[in-house]
Amino acid sequence: MSTGIWSFEAALISFIVSSLIGSKLIPYLVKVKCGQTIKEIGPTWHKNKQNTPTMGGIMFIAGTLAATVITCICYKMASGVSDPARLKTAQVVGGFIMALIYGGIGFVDDFISIKKKRNLGLTAVQKLILQFATAFAYLIAMRIYGADTKTIVPFVGLVDLGFFYYILSAVFIVGIVNAVNLTDGIDGLNGSVTMFVASFFMVMAGVAGYAGMNIFCAALAGGCLGFLLWNFNPAKIFMGDTGSLFLGGAVCAAAFALDVPVLLIPLGLIYLIEMFSVILQVSYFKLTHGKRIFKMTPIHHHFEMSGWNEVKIVVIFSAVTFLAGIGTLLLYLFGVVETL
Repeated sequence: MSTGIWSFEAALISFIVSSLIGSKLIPYLVKVKCGQTIKEIGPTWHKNKQNTPTMGGIMFIAGTLAATVITCICYKMASGVSDPARLKTAQVVGGFIMALIYGGIGFVDDFISIKKKRNLGLTAVQKLILQFATAFAYLIAMRIYGADTKTIVPFVGLVDLGFFYYILSAVFIVGIVNAVNLTDGIDGLNGSVTMFVASFFMVMAGVAGYAGMNIFCAALAGGCLGFLLWNFNPAKIFMGDTGSLFLGGAVCAAAFALDVPVLLIPLGLIYLIEMFSVILQVSYFKLTHGKRIFKMTPIHHHFEMSGWNEVKIVVIFSAVTFLAGIGTLLLYLFGVVETL
């Protein structure tokens, strides 16, 4: 049976689980008063979103887990062997655990924010320590299960980074996780962008013949779509750091499983634009003693302040991600597959 059938099954299961959980989770979170506290410095009209339930990332986390487990079991049964090599179980399990731990860090951050009724949970230092510890633990675990210190560079091939692989990879993972986190700020944005990122990684995993990661990425995309039923403007629930940090860990897991973290640079273009808009704004503000480049960052808020509505921003940012995905897929097909 082709990988397309398995990926469709995974996406469908994840979509159903994620969307159905939303119908039960939202009224429960409202009942226990797990509402989002909106930043005072944010757009004034965002105050209307005050107390919208958060931690909705639980929906697609559960959907991704259920779909990945069920579909991988079905794949094993259909293959007739206990652990088919194309499944690469260790990569899928290790990647999901890393994403889950990042989601757990986000959950703690969300819980503290809700408990103290403020838009600040863990401190920046606490988050970074936990995030770097998680990244190093993942890299070491993958080393134990046979991964090396090589990475694929398009049109070049495998490049061995030696000892620096672990340092550079940890910085890269933490950077991407926080970039994905920054992309979560308006209804439907992060879920839409990540759905496309996961979908293109799904295709690349299928081309590479990595059934396990193909299934995982399909499940992630389906879970995001199920979540969007409840999160698209006007949002009935937010993913919170629980969801955004999980998504960051998940896309990193896909990139490293395929040995192409470098391809997250073009594929995750929106994530990087969001992150660097903040870095540029803060740096310029300090250098000029109060001047700003953008009206507000992350950059999606700049477009909001410029008169764009949330739906328009989501559509355009998603379209950019789709086009970046096409370019990244071509880069993978002609710059990666051809060099192996």
